[in-house]
Amino acid sequence: MFEARDIHKSFGHVEVLRGVSMTVRRGEVACLLGPSGSGKSTFLRCINHLEKFDAGRMWVDGELVGYRQSGRRLHELHDREIAQRRSRIGMVFQQFNLFPHRTALQNVMEGPVVVKRAKPRELMEEAHQLLRRVGLADKAHHYPSQLSGGQQQRVAIARALAMHPALMLFDEPTSALDPELVGEVLDVMRDLAAGGMTMIVVTHEIGFAREVADVAHFMADGVLVESGLPAEVLGNPQHERTRNFLSKVLA
Repeated sequence: MFEARDIHKSFGHVEVLRGVSMTVRRGEVACLLGPSGSGKSTFLRCINHLEKFDAGRMWVDGELVGYRQSGRRLHELHDREIAQRRSRIGMVFQQFNLFPHRTALQNVMEGPVVVKRAKPRELMEEAHQLLRRVGLADKAHHYPSQLSGGQQQRVAIARALAMHPALMLFDEPTSALDPELVGEVLDVMRDLAAGGMTMIVVTHEIGFAREVADVAHFMADGVLVESGLPAEVLGNPQHERTRNFLSKVLA
């Protein structure tokens, strides 16, 4: 479903990604862990072309991300083509990024209406179903200001699912939540994983990674330091950098 090959990305003179390669098979959950500033979020943003990488290749479901290839040269896609391909990649951010002037139901319908030119009346029932799926059937007509942080993040997940993505990206989706609200978001993510959704999750939730991930990656200083089964990477890390990180997080 997803492959990254030797991805490099710099901001000015700062090299944030230094040759990152990763493969995620269809239906797998990959958790990406590491300290702040290690490049995790930048890597995720490169996957749906919110950031342009400087070198390397990425594919989602067999298609190059952001480019088409002619011979050995890459040509960046037009904005409309990028938007079309991006529509198959759902992304949930640290901040919820809901439209404050739209209800939960309207937020869920926004993507298909704007990107796919779907008619709102045709989306209404599916949008209600998605809100039921994330446990918010009774909040359809509430505005974001009337919802808790956990509820807003669940609306954001439903909004991403409304585009029928082949791949879901989560960028520390619980980091902005009060501790008592974390569980309700992780429960929705567990259900998605159990349903076979392909997911790449940047997280500090070690318990979630251990329980749900098929593969765990530890990133530091723009490189993947260690990758493998969660029981191995989290339970018996081979690299000192991984051990130091886990000891601090678990403490």
